[in-house]
Amino acid sequence: MNQQWNTSTYDTDMAFVSQFGESLIGLLKPRPGERIIDWGCGTGDLAAAIAQYGAVVTGIDASAEMIQSAQLKHPGLSFILADGQSYTGEKPADAVFSNAALHWLLDADGAAASITASLRKGGRFVAEFGALGNIASVVAGLPGALAAVGASGKLHLPWYFPSAGQYATLLERKGLTVDLVHCFDRPTPLAGGEQGLRRWLDTFANGVLSVLHPAEREAVLQHMEQELQPALYHKDHWVMDYRRIRVMAFKR
Repeated sequence: MNQQWNTSTYDTDMAFVSQFGESLIGLLKPRPGERIIDWGCGTGDLAAAIAQYGAVVTGIDASAEMIQSAQLKHPGLSFILADGQSYTGEKPADAVFSNAALHWLLDADGAAASITASLRKGGRFVAEFGALGNIASVVAGLPGALAAVGASGKLHLPWYFPSAGQYATLLERKGLTVDLVHCFDRPTPLAGGEQGLRRWLDTFANGVLSVLHPAEREAVLQHMEQELQPALYHKDHWVMDYRRIRVMAFKR
């Protein structure tokens, strides 16, 4: 899978990612002087919001495009190109924060171990990402859409969506004590009107679509629009069937 990010359209069409993540900062409760890692920082907006509390924030992301954009937008902060499945912070952090990123890390074991290794004893981990059942319509629709263009063998879904029990068990096994784990539905309106689903797929399923020839890609997009319109299109916009998991844990 070759997931590429267009950071300009990401910040406009997908602004809801950071907007919904702002409430997660309330759970984090950053304090002045704390060392905090934003795990999968994207274009850096939530890292900057955390820094406003006086915390010393480092953002990491595996996308060079995201890191470059974050550095340009927030030049006073530290952003590092790093794989969250294997990265360990240079100094133990007081907290690791992550919003809408961990479902991209298919090596969930490696990510959890890396997060634990990056925390000081007693340090906290606060995160939200896609739960089991997230974007169920897209996950169910893509196999048929690729089959319709004769490209079933090219389908590789890039997401990790665990249940609450699965993820809590993983964190406990890696040395964290889970204080909160909560799954909830969060239907999310998409920008772009009739083009909303297409723009969402072009952004978040680009790794799936990038292996297709242009004509195949267009056929898949049309197929998905036709198949999902009855369930996800409301009046004049698309509403994605998001389901999230929110977790807070501490290093033992």
